[in-house]
Order: sequence, then structure tokens, then C-alpha cells
Amino acid sequence: MNAPDEAAALPARPIAPPTAPTGAPTGAPTGAPLGAPLGAGAGITRGAGRLLSDLGYDWLREFRLATGRRVDLMGLNRRGAFAIVEVKSTLADFRADGKWRDYLDWCDSFYFAVDADFPAGVLPAEQGLIVADGFGAAIVREAAPAHLHAGRRKALTLRFARKAARRLNVLQDDSLGETRKF
Repeated sequence: MNAPDEAAALPARPIAPPTAPTGAPTGAPTGAPLGAPLGAGAGITRGAGRLLSDLGYDWLREFRLATGRRVDLMGLNRRGAFAIVEVKSTLADFRADGKWRDYLDWCDSFYFAVDADFPAGVLPAEQGLIVADGFGAAIVREAAPAHLHAGRRKALTLRFARKAARRLNVLQDDSLGETRKF
């Protein structure tokens, strides 16, 4: 990943007008009209996803690990490194959810993504920190580097590729549905 000073210098990008085909995800909550304001969590997710893209990651929302746990964002870069981003929109959300510890063995870097008003001091100092909104994000604290076991990396790469392909297939033919869990 980029050095903290490089990541912090990334400019926020304005939201482009929606051009997604009918039925494609837009970032707006289900049932909301195109261009509708994003909720706090959705805005943080969008900004963090844009940052991952800027850093060279291809990413998926709501990615299910082999354990059955679902991470908010899972990114894979061209070197095969995985980053997990856990979105926290409120302090209560963070305090009520300890599942994030289960994600640490499934990535090379782990980040919390929060908005600018979140009391970041309560987040574990050893984990990465991203501050985001609906327009973009910046890395405030780099994640401690970790390294996946080769067998887990291979299995995770296959799971990521199959899930990405499945989502693309569903967008092209909604009769397929998301019936398989992998």
C-alpha cells in the first residue's frame, strides 16, 4: 500500500451522475431513487471503496469468508495482497460488534473506516484507520502488515474471483440470482 503521506494526498472525487443499468447497484439504499443521499454507513463504504480503487485494489462489498463471516469490503491488488475494511458508522456499532477480530487471519492489512466525526481514539491503535465520506477517503493510520498462509491465500483468491464473476453474471442475467454461497 502507499505510504501514509501519499494516501492522505489523494483528492476526494465528486460523485458522478448515475450511469448504471437498471437493476445495477448504485450505492443508494434499496428502493431509493438514483441520486438519493447515502446513509452514513453507505457513504463511508463508498468513500473507502474509492480509496481502495485509487490504491490499486479491486474490491467487493459484503464478501463472505469461508468462516461464514461477512466483511464490509474486501480488496485484492495486483500482487495478490488482500485488504479488509470494516465500516463503523457509530460508536455503538463498534462497541456492539467484536466480529472484526475474526477477520485478521484473512487479510494482509486490516482497516477500520469511519467518518470524520467518529471518536477514532476508541479504535485499536494496531489496526489501520481510514476516514471516509460519500466522496472519498484517506488513510490516517497504516495497517500493521500481516501475511496470509499460502494455502489460505490461494483459497481466498479463488473465492474472491468466483464471487466477483457470479455478481457480474447476475448483473447480466438476473434470473441467475445469488443462490450459491461461497
